[in-house]
Amino acid sequence: MTGMKYVDDFRDPALARVLVEQIHREAARPIRVMEFCGGHTHAIFRFGLRELLAGAVELRSGPGCPVCVTAATDLDHAIALADAPGVLLATFGDMMRVPGSRGDLQSARARGADVRIVYSPADAVTLARENPQREVIFLGVGFETTAPGIAAALLQAEAECIPNFSMLSLHKLTPPATRAILDAGQVALDGILGPGHVSAIIGIAAWEFLPRDYGMPVAVSGFEPLDLLSAIAALVRAVARGEPAVINTYARSVKSQGNPVAQNLLARVFEVGAAEWRGFGRIPASGLNLRAEFSHRDAARRFSTPSVPAHDPPGCRCGDVLRGVIEPPACALYGRVCTPRHPLGPCMVSAEGACAAYYHYGEALPG
Repeated sequence: MTGMKYVDDFRDPALARVLVEQIHREAARPIRVMEFCGGHTHAIFRFGLRELLAGAVELRSGPGCPVCVTAATDLDHAIALADAPGVLLATFGDMMRVPGSRGDLQSARARGADVRIVYSPADAVTLARENPQREVIFLGVGFETTAPGIAAALLQAEAECIPNFSMLSLHKLTPPATRAILDAGQVALDGILGPGHVSAIIGIAAWEFLPRDYGMPVAVSGFEPLDLLSAIAALVRAVARGEPAVINTYARSVKSQGNPVAQNLLARVFEVGAAEWRGFGRIPASGLNLRAEFSHRDAARRFSTPSVPAHDPPGCRCGDVLRGVIEPPACALYGRVCTPRHPLGPCMVSAEGACAAYYHYGEALPG
């Protein structure tokens, strides 16, 4: 797709038809592909790609929603911090309704906790600067895409010697979760649709373990219809030829080695450690913890909260959806008692959640 510069170029119906015909022609059997990114899930539904590719490709959503994979135990911790005297908790808006074991941050704010919605981590630093008498805690949630900006905000607080700013780091790394899905063997996959924004940070080389260790192709994709169809066509061809590889179909934004400036920010502020994932449990080397030299800004170390057993919403199968074991309509709560208006699980709460995508774009309940 060389020479294409504008959004309309990537939505050309004639080129889309060519790619769809190619995919159907080259798929000797139905090919099951998992898209990791929640943005891909919504784009696939929005542009009707599931229907266009039916019979040739089965698209299965994965754990590509950082809000959704935040474990109930971590939400409980964040809510307990928000309830603590003198604390101002800053968070992105999509975290407000994500359920912990005993409510959510929106409920905590309703009962008097000072929970503020911010639009960037720098806003949280501003809150700390403007409220020197309060302990301002930023709830750091996201994948490799958002973590560098959050690291930069922490360094800004350091440079300005703002003593009352700290962070609860719940950041996650995407390749270890992909490994966890494949190692579990609960869902048979033929290929992975690699996340474009994440790969812009970590680079194509970060996915080389898939063809090397699992004999599975991965195609990194953008978010427009022709981006997605080109990546899926590349996966179908790789499967048909038995030639697993890392394929970059998003070269206008993703380079082999990624973004070294962002990677340096991550390495300066964070160290890799185990993390809890909703639906997965504890995955080794899948989280970003603040380095020891920033322990004075680590809310997990600075503030003690009661430790109580955590649990997910009863009956919610969001964890199975995140692992690709089921599709949302297979959950007994989906579309009946769990809807975007009254969500019970995080996969319906988040704008990037698979359940929200299915619901918004008209996926019918099972007969």
